Amino acid sequence: MRQKDQTAPRILVVEDEASLGELLSYNLEAEGYIVDRAERGEEAELKLLEKAPDLLILDWMLPDLSGIEICRRLRAREETKTLPVIMLTARSEENERVRGLSVGADDYVVKPFSVPELLARVRALLRRVSPERIAARLGIGDLELDRESHRVRRSGRDIHLGPTEFRLLEHLMQRPGRVFTRAQLLDAIWGLSAEIDERTVDVHVGRLRKALSRANEADPIRTVRGAGYGFDDRFSK
Repeated sequence: MRQKDQTAPRILVVEDEASLGELLSYNLEAEGYIVDRAERGEEAELKLLEKAPDLLILDWMLPDLSGIEICRRLRAREETKTLPVIMLTARSEENERVRGLSVGADDYVVKPFSVPELLARVRALLRRVSPERIAARLGIGDLELDRESHRVRRSGRDIHLGPTEFRLLEHLMQRPGRVFTRAQLLDAIWGLSAEIDERTVDVHVGRLRKALSRANEADPIRTVRGAGYGFDDRFSK
C-alpha cells in the first residue's frame, strides 16, 4: 500500500449526506490530498479547533450548526480567518449565493455538481493561496501532463487529447499503480449526474491509448480484467 504524502494539502469535508461525503473523500484522496470528514456542525467545529486544514469543503445545511454559522465563526478567529472555504448547497438563488459569500466563503458550488468541476475549483483555490503546494505538472517516464496549459507531451512531441481523455489521463497519472473500476472512473470524470453506460469508459480509454502510444512505444495504461484500469506503475522504470 502506498504511503500518503504527509506534505500534501489537508482538506476537511463537512457533509451530512454520507454517500456524497464518501464520494468527495475518494476523489480528493485520488487527487493526492489528505482528507478528513465530519457529518455534523459541532463535530466540524471540534476538528477545526484541534487543527485547521488547508482547505474546507462545507455543506450549507448541517445538523445542529449550519455551514453559514461555521463560516462566520472561522472568519472571527485570527487563526482561521484566511482559511479557504468552498460552500456546498442545494440553494441556487442569487441572494443565497451572495449570503454565502458575504460571510466569508471563497467559492460556492450548487448541488448537484460535477466532481471534476469541484476538483478544479479546489486546485484553483489552493493554487491561489498556496501556489507551492499544488503541482502544475505531472510527469511519469517520458510522459508529461501540464494542468495549466492542458497540454500533454511524450518524448518531446505533443499529444492531442480531447477534454475527457485529458481528465482521464490526469486522474490515472495521479495514482500510478492504482486500479480504478469503471464506476469509479465514471464518478470521477463524468460526475454524479452522468447517465451513461460504464462501457463508455472503455471507449475513452481506447482513444487515450491510441493517442498516447506509437507502434513501438510502451502502453502506459494497464487493463485488469474484471476490475478496471490504472496507470502502469512500471512505466517509468
